[in-house]
Amino acid sequence: MYGIAVAALGMLSTIATGLAIDAYGPISDNAGGIAEMAGMSHHIRERTDALDAAGNTTAAIGKGFAIGSAALVSLALFGAFVSRAAISTVDVLTPKVFIGLIVGAMLPYWFSAMTMKSVGSAALKMVEEVRRQFNTIPGLMEGRAKPDYATCVKISTDASIKEMIPPGALVMLTPLIVGTFFGVETLAGVLAGALVSGVQIAISASNTGGAWDNAKKYIEAGASEHARTLGPKGSDPHKAAVIGDTVGDPLKDTSGPSLNILIKLMAVELISMITEIWVRLITENDHCYRGRVKVGYLTFPVLEQLA
Repeated sequence: MYGIAVAALGMLSTIATGLAIDAYGPISDNAGGIAEMAGMSHHIRERTDALDAAGNTTAAIGKGFAIGSAALVSLALFGAFVSRAAISTVDVLTPKVFIGLIVGAMLPYWFSAMTMKSVGSAALKMVEEVRRQFNTIPGLMEGRAKPDYATCVKISTDASIKEMIPPGALVMLTPLIVGTFFGVETLAGVLAGALVSGVQIAISASNTGGAWDNAKKYIEAGASEHARTLGPKGSDPHKAAVIGDTVGDPLKDTSGPSLNILIKLMAVELISMITEIWVRLITENDHCYRGRVKVGYLTFPVLEQLA
């Protein structure tokens, strides 16, 4: 486990390069948006689209490094959890451990579905507000009036806070509920399952979302003979690519990066829970103890005795 921790530190040592790679994509994307709103030549927009397509690729690479480092950190914390909980072996054939693996492997899918649904609901609210402004503000469609930017910003800000409460509660409450009713062995299975499936989904989401975004730009740019045969904007292939981009954006920008937080937060929470249990045992018991320990309103089983 020491080697795993050192490997994670080594990956994090490239953070300057990773930040530069990740920042390239949003800068190019914002440049394209500014060129579009300023009414600049379509040649400038074509160049910014090419830069944005490259930015999606570099962002996927940077997210891969972030996911890898998060996986190593979570694996090291998993080792610390097993050591602190005094679990000698984690047998997959044990029913409790197997149940934990299934629940843990399910969590990243559930978490990703909740985050993507949140993005969709917030986007629909934004679309409704934009339609309302076009219908109620005279001269907005012709560019003679200014839109109400503050309301749109408020919608996105409120959604970014409120819509993240259910996914956050899922991550925080699952270890508490599992530990209360099934014990530390099942907790170990939950963490292992979430780590394995979370890493796979995070990598897949980042790469898939970037690929779908670039597919839309590929058709719009007509950069090759094949792209031109697919048709201009408004064609069926372009409409399909727009739908793919609509799904791909929350995949690569929301679900993928947030899974890093899921696997690391669960590991840190489990370590904190077990540490609290041992502190209570040491301070409240001067002799060997086996049974269940009450921490606040929760009760956890103890697998090893303390002197």
